[in-house]
Amino acid sequence: MTRRPSAPPSDSHLLHTLSELSWNRFHTTAVLLFGLGWALDAFEVTLIGNVLGALRQHFGLGSNAMSVILAAWFVGLMIGAAGFGALSDRLGRRRVFLASLVLYGVATLATAFAPNLAALLVLRLLGGIGVGAEYSAINAAIAELVPSRSRGRAAAIVLNFWPLGSFIAALLAWLVLSSLPPDLGWRVVFGLGGVVALSAAWFRRHLPESPRWLIDADRAEDARAIVAGIEAGLTTLPPASAVPVVHRIRREAGQFGRLVRQYPGRLLLGAALDFAEAAGYYGLFAFLPIVVLPVLHLPADRLPLFYLAGSVGAAVGGLAAASLLDRIGRSWTVGGFYLATALGLVLFALVTGLGAGPIMLGFALVNLLATGSWIAAYPTFSELFPTALRATGIGASVAVGRVGAVLSPFLVGYVGARSMPAALIMLAAFWALGAVAILIWRLRGGIEARGLALEQISAASARGV
Repeated sequence: MTRRPSAPPSDSHLLHTLSELSWNRFHTTAVLLFGLGWALDAFEVTLIGNVLGALRQHFGLGSNAMSVILAAWFVGLMIGAAGFGALSDRLGRRRVFLASLVLYGVATLATAFAPNLAALLVLRLLGGIGVGAEYSAINAAIAELVPSRSRGRAAAIVLNFWPLGSFIAALLAWLVLSSLPPDLGWRVVFGLGGVVALSAAWFRRHLPESPRWLIDADRAEDARAIVAGIEAGLTTLPPASAVPVVHRIRREAGQFGRLVRQYPGRLLLGAALDFAEAAGYYGLFAFLPIVVLPVLHLPADRLPLFYLAGSVGAAVGGLAAASLLDRIGRSWTVGGFYLATALGLVLFALVTGLGAGPIMLGFALVNLLATGSWIAAYPTFSELFPTALRATGIGASVAVGRVGAVLSPFLVGYVGARSMPAALIMLAAFWALGAVAILIWRLRGGIEARGLALEQISAASARGV
């Protein structure tokens, strides 16, 4: 008897397979390559704080001008997160997470040759756009590629590459700035960062498109081929066939409006968590060069030592968040870390008058809690949105958060010039806002996503949250 060829697996079967797969070489490779890009993003973000003292000397900057440099970067992040988040839902995750790293790498490399402050500001804006694009594409892709039971931990591990990038940036800045003239040192550091980013983009090209996105785009055959490769543990997977770009853009018009209409509670939670962490986290990093450096009269090459101590604390906090997300759940982890960060900043405010040593220790401890907070928050709100709107939802949340990041350095500079403790209390209030947001989410019946497939989480929107 002739056996009839078996029918190709249905879309629901493919999604179930993706959710229930055992961890294999593909998942490890994906986490490492996404993590490398995230480390470079951290390198870029932390680098500007490390070299701000040298830039202050080179360009003769005051505190307001230093705040403008930070603000240009955060405006770029806001543009990149919102704009490329929508593009990632239209064009696919892969195109965006490759283009974002190239844009960031080119802008960072070009910063090394910036002839004046105006050029530096433009290039920081472009670099910020590249990193903002990474926020939405990477968080969406990692959520869609790993098994449900490991999703929180895997996303947190990727995000834990951030402390590694921060540590490398601080170490490199300290070594270079202490051994080269300041006018040359900051250029060398930016140049090295750009070269490494472009190299990472070359390796990342092996990562596939998200099968979930392909299924949503009616490209089931491409999705089947990629799922088969993931199931086999392949580290190099077949590329998805091309799809007309104009068709996708027309078909997916009005994404943000749909997001607001169908998922207002989830969007509000994501925006609140990201605003709280962005204002609190980047305000903390602006606190050192804008407030501490001039008050304590520290030389520019001492500032990276504070960031080195902070990155050690960040690594501990990030690993703690990674271990807790899939154990005690998203809500307890996020709420606990945000509240602990707020309390930690209040305690930090009490030691600011004791000199450089206690300030360095306080910064390290608060950075431990702050990093654990945002590493727990990103997987939490990333998985709440459906595949068709996931990157748009992440991008919109991050864009709102960057408003806090833009305002925070100016607020820290203004308040910190009058009282160092008051600036830290202000940052504590931002973190407390995030703790209140996750509490309201749970009290209103918001879903706890630990262990659930992404499709189950999306279906829960019928409950109105």
